[in-house]
Formats: sequence, C-alpha cells, structure tokens
Amino acid sequence: MIFSKTQLAKYADVMIWAMENARRGGKFKKYDSVLVRYDKAALPLAHAIYERLLDKKYLPTVKTTLPEEIQRSFYTLADDKQLKHITAGEAAFQESLNGLIALHAPEDLTALKTVNPARIGTAAVARKSLREILDKTEQAGKFSWTLCNYPTEELAKKAGLTLKQYAGQIAKACFLNEKDPVKKWKEVMAQITEIGQWLNGLKIDTLHVQSAHMDFEVLLGEKRKFISGGGNNIPSFEIFTSPDWRGTKGVYFADLSSYRTGNYVKGVRLEFKNGRAVKATAEAGEDYLRKMLAMDKGAAQIGEFSLTDRRFSKIDKFMADILFDENFGGKYGNCHVAVGSSYADTYAGDMSKLDKKLKEKLGYNESALHWDLINTENKTVHATLKNGKKVLIYEKGQFKF
Repeated sequence: MIFSKTQLAKYADVMIWAMENARRGGKFKKYDSVLVRYDKAALPLAHAIYERLLDKKYLPTVKTTLPEEIQRSFYTLADDKQLKHITAGEAAFQESLNGLIALHAPEDLTALKTVNPARIGTAAVARKSLREILDKTEQAGKFSWTLCNYPTEELAKKAGLTLKQYAGQIAKACFLNEKDPVKKWKEVMAQITEIGQWLNGLKIDTLHVQSAHMDFEVLLGEKRKFISGGGNNIPSFEIFTSPDWRGTKGVYFADLSSYRTGNYVKGVRLEFKNGRAVKATAEAGEDYLRKMLAMDKGAAQIGEFSLTDRRFSKIDKFMADILFDENFGGKYGNCHVAVGSSYADTYAGDMSKLDKKLKEKLGYNESALHWDLINTENKTVHATLKNGKKVLIYEKGQFKF
C-alpha cells in the first residue's frame, strides 16, 4: 500500500476540509451533493473520502475518469460531431452539484501524444459551457471544488523519483505526517491569507517580474483582488489573481517542464505585446505549445498570475504534475502565469453583478484553455502602486511582508 490507512484517513479529512473551506459563500449543509471524480489508480483514496462524506451526511456520487487508453480512442476515432457531443443530463447534473473533489492519478502521461492537439481543443471548447455552469454556481457561493494528486509509478518515473520518494513528497507537502493535518493547514492558510490581505491593501497598478530569462509586466486591473488561503487544490500555497490581460507585456519564461494532454513541454518562452503572446518558443514541445495558444481567441492571453513563498511549500522536486509544480517551493519559490481562462473569484466587487459584459470590460480573459507555466528562477517582483510609488514585494523566493 502506498499510503497507510492512517495517512489515507488524514488525506480524506484534508480533502473534505479543503472543499468546504474553498466555498466563497454559505457553508455546506447536510445532504449537499458532492462528486468524487477519480482516476482508477486513486481508488484507495476515493474510497476513504466516500466513507467520510457519508459520515458527514453528504450525498456523494463517485465517478471514474476515463482511462487514458479510452481517451486516446475518443480523440483518435471520433468525428467532429462526436467530439462536440455532451451527454444528455450532464448539464443538469453539473447544476445540481454543491461540491467536487477530484483525484488525479495518471498511469500514462504521454497516452495522448499522438493525438492532434486541435481535436483536444475542439472537445474542450464544446465542454466550456459545462465549466461555465460550475463557475456560475461557484460565484453564487453554492459550489466549491478541490483537487489533489495520488502517486503512481508513471508520475514517479517521469519525475525521476522512486514511487516511495514521490509518495513522500506528497505526504510532506500535504502534511499527512502531522498529528492533525487539517489543523496544520489552517495555520498555514492563516499566514498566507495575511500576506494576501497585505497585497490587496497596497493598491497595486502593475507588477514587474525580473529574472535571468524574464522581464515581464502585468496590469492588475480594476476591481481585482489576490486570492490566498483557500482550498482549491491540495497542496495550495500560491497567492494569485487574474490580471487585466490587456496590460501584459514583455517576456515570460517557464523553466519548469510540464506534461499536458500527453505532451511534454520544456523551456517555454512567451513574448507579449498589447496583451497577447505574439511569439512563442520552447526547447521541447514547441509545435504543441503553438497549437494550444491557437485554440481560441483567449488562449494566447493570460488569465492568472501567481506567486508562491518558499517558506510555506515543502515541495522541492519536479513532480511531473502541474498541481504540485505550480506550488513548488525549493530555493526560490515560484511564480506562474496561466495562459487562457481567468478566475472570476478574483473580482473585488459584487460577484452577482460580474456578468460576461462586465468581465469583458474589466479585461477578464475567456478561453477553453487554462495552462499554468511555472518559473522557479531567483526573481524580483516590484509593484508600481496607483500613486506611482514602486515597492519590492518579492525577492529570493519570499514575500517582503
């Protein structure tokens, strides 16, 4: 067994707490509907979570994610109509959900390598409406979600670790070796939240990031806030926002590799002008990168900017999984941007008024893509405040709080 029964029970408690804590509105109630969606290798954790949800009087539904070989068949054999098909009742099911716990445990990271990325993009664009349902209920405070990782031989191999080492990184990062992991998470989240509140109080206009390979600037935009100390994703040490994509300029560089829909991408360099990536290169996976950025109008624009403080994150190895890699601590922490869709909950105003028209006016990006690209270099981040003052907010992997 990869994790002991005690660790599985602790992991289950952490994931349910994370889902509950991520709710931006009202609290969960008895008999709320919760979906547990898991890759088949994560069955032990799915089982532990399911039992705990029943104990807490939720209404759990358990669904297995399509195995990689079936996904490959779908993207290879389906015609255009089949790629765009949405199963009857799926939208209604999405609308009924109050919570989602997703368990990621891939057994073949390159299964979709031979699939034309444009076909994956077609299916993703067609299913965007389903994601928008959850976005809407999340904005209304009626839904929240969380995501975690379960160790597999494939993940360990691609990360250059043994399965035991990989599982050890997860246990360390998620505090599963602590006597009370949930208590530890609450303590860490409180510290991260304090930093987020400090950032929100600075009244930032732009952020300027500089490193050995990067000179990059983002415009925070009107009515924006930094999100911190939530529960979306376990582990989650990042402090992030969704900037006004129109103010993005300069060069962004991702030194950390990533696996996405079967493709390995390394050394991504994006040059932005007037908010859009006008030049994209990569040491590996460049063709795939360019196809993803051409998925739709918003794919070549950013939807997220994030920073992680190395003092909180215990992740110090490449994990071949964006969930962990975007929370990398190591020596210098990390920053990452996501090309593609933005997060509506970074809006600092009345969420009920944030409709599509207002999102467009404020520069919130819309796309079927959301791809985090991670930089772990030593960097400085300066904020130019609305009064013109420049402040160093991040250096050597730490916030200057």
